[in-house]
Amino acid sequence: MTGAIVFILSSLLGYLIGSFPTSFLLAKTLKGVDIRQVGSGNAGATNVLRSVGKLPAVITLIVDVCKGALVVTVVANIFYPYIEDLDYDFYRSFLGLAAVCGHIWPVWLKFRGGKGVATTLGVAIGLAPLVLIPSIVIWLIIFFTTNYVSLASILALIAFPIIAIAFSQPIYLVLISIIICSISIAKHRENIKRLLKGQENKTIIFKAK
Repeated sequence: MTGAIVFILSSLLGYLIGSFPTSFLLAKTLKGVDIRQVGSGNAGATNVLRSVGKLPAVITLIVDVCKGALVVTVVANIFYPYIEDLDYDFYRSFLGLAAVCGHIWPVWLKFRGGKGVATTLGVAIGLAPLVLIPSIVIWLIIFFTTNYVSLASILALIAFPIIAIAFSQPIYLVLISIIICSISIAKHRENIKRLLKGQENKTIIFKAK
C-alpha cells in the first residue's frame, strides 16, 4: 500500500470520525426530534442544551471534542509510519482539518452538521494544548461577561491562529488552523448577523435563585 493511498484512506477515516452525528443521535433518541429542526437548527452542543437538556449537551460536547482529539492522536499515529516523505505536523494538522470538515458537513446528515467548534477544540487539544489555553481563557471571559456562546467562540477562533504564531508553532499547524477557524467562523454568519442586530440568544448556565 503506497503512502498516497494511506494518506487518502486515513484522511477519509478522519472525516468519517468527525462526521459522527452525536447531537442528532441524542436528540432523536431522547426527544424524538431532528436537532436541525428545533431551536437554532444547529447540530451542536449549545442547541442540544436548549432543546434537549444539560446532560445530553455535556455528552455531545465531550464526544465531539474527543472526535477531533482521536483523529490527530490515535489515527495519525497508527497511519503515519506507513507514509513516507510527509511532515508529521502537516499530516496531523490535515487530519484535524478532515475531522472538522466531517463535523460541519457529515455525510450521514446530508452534509448539514454543526459549526465545528467542539471538534476544533479536540483537534487543538491534540495538536497544540499550550496554544489552546489562552484561547480557552478568552472564551471563558467573553462568555461569562456576555452569555453569548457564539461571540465567545468566534473571538476564541480568531485568537487561536494568532496565538499559534506568537508561540512559534509549525507553519503547517498555523496555516491549517487558519483554514479550520475561518470555516467555523463562516458557519457562524447567521449568529454574527443576530449579534449585530442585538437579536442573538443568550445561554444562561448558572441561573440566579
